[in-house]
Amino acid sequence: MILRSVSKNIHMSIIPRLSMRISSQMTEAINNQIAYEASAVHAYIAIGSWCERTGYDGSAAFFFEQANEEHSHMLKFIHYLNNSGVEPIIPAIDKPQANFDSLESTFQAGLKSEQTVTGLINNLVEIAENEKDRATYSFLQWFVSEQMEEETLFETILQKFDIVGRDKLALYQIDQSLTTIRSKVMTMGNDQQEPTAN
Repeated sequence: MILRSVSKNIHMSIIPRLSMRISSQMTEAINNQIAYEASAVHAYIAIGSWCERTGYDGSAAFFFEQANEEHSHMLKFIHYLNNSGVEPIIPAIDKPQANFDSLESTFQAGLKSEQTVTGLINNLVEIAENEKDRATYSFLQWFVSEQMEEETLFETILQKFDIVGRDKLALYQIDQSLTTIRSKVMTMGNDQQEPTAN
């Protein structure tokens, strides 16, 4: 009885890994995504470090949190490949940019990075559609929504420089308002994802 139970548990644990095989093209594309996410982690840490040295404590906290999010995204892709029976490639990382001309330029760099991620995610979705890879397509939908939110976040912050200004007081106000801006964008994103009542 015990042996039968153990055998059943082993069998059930193997099924998901065997049933989620993905193509070599998708594997390569996801490994490229892992590499970019890893690069983004280091880039955001470097930006956060510059902000901290420069006295923008709110922005430093913001970018360190962004680094944590990118690390989480990278792990999601790594776990997905592992659970698909494919070995993920953990990449070496080049040294990121460490100095910036202004606070505004750090958020411009962040937006550019998120736009690159969006393009990569869209490419993964296209591959999944072409290959009729329903499992991977479903897995990627969370990232599609996440990237809409991330781009909106950076665009909203960059708008503040045009609205509030770029003098020292304006920069201080923007730096101190980032937690509130993130919270509002996240709430808006959650509201858009909730199904409407009939």
